[in-house]
Amino acid sequence: MNSHSNMHSTVHSLSGGMPQFFLGLFFILALVFYILAVVHSNKRYQPWPVKRTILWLFGVLFAAASLLGPIAERAHTNFTAHMVGHLLLGMLAPLLMALASPMALLLRTLPVAKARNLTRLLKSWPSRMYTHPVIASLLNIGGLWLLYTTPLYSLMHESMWIYVLIHFHIFVAGYLFTVSMIYIDPVSHRTPFLYRAIVLTIALAGHGILSKYIYAHPPVGVPQYQAELGSMIMYYGGDVIDCAIIFMLCLQWYRSTRPRATVSANSTAIKFN
Repeated sequence: MNSHSNMHSTVHSLSGGMPQFFLGLFFILALVFYILAVVHSNKRYQPWPVKRTILWLFGVLFAAASLLGPIAERAHTNFTAHMVGHLLLGMLAPLLMALASPMALLLRTLPVAKARNLTRLLKSWPSRMYTHPVIASLLNIGGLWLLYTTPLYSLMHESMWIYVLIHFHIFVAGYLFTVSMIYIDPVSHRTPFLYRAIVLTIALAGHGILSKYIYAHPPVGVPQYQAELGSMIMYYGGDVIDCAIIFMLCLQWYRSTRPRATVSANSTAIKFN
């Protein structure tokens, strides 16, 4: 009991606002730069879709809600609140921000020379590697297994820098996983739909199994009742967001085949006429 109290006192001493400030500042700047890019782009090209700006705004807000305010404060000592923050930061925010197509906006905003440099960067082998479905899944799901099945979870609440790095990883890994499964931004290295569907199914199974493992084997320092409720939030909440990714992947798959069949039929009809 004393060690548990000591851990909580250490947590409160580290959670005076500095870790949240570093992480929150990243998302605040992301929102500011996105809006500035929209304004600049609209002066040169057709208006940027308002729905994408709204998606980016809500993505940033959900990420910020997991890092600042009551959810973030309770997450230091309450595993259930932590898991709510995990869903917002690692799943919902990355999905909404990916749908906002930030790379396409950035390419429209940058000067031609810098846009070409960015294009070369997106085509480089590190970019191809980290956005590959298998690698992105390992970073995302594998990172969660490492966090919740090792002492890393308790260490996160004892060190400010470990806290910052882990939460930054959760968001980045969630974003890479999302963009590796559904292509919203321009992509130079596309993997087949069937391949992505198989990897996505395995990754979702890994996420579901981990939530059940947490239910039976809570992380160090987490009470059983909090682990049970948190794991259910992870399982069912994750399913809702995963269903959105599955729907969009299937929709893209359908659209990639349907128009081609129509064009082929039209061209054949023209030839016969």
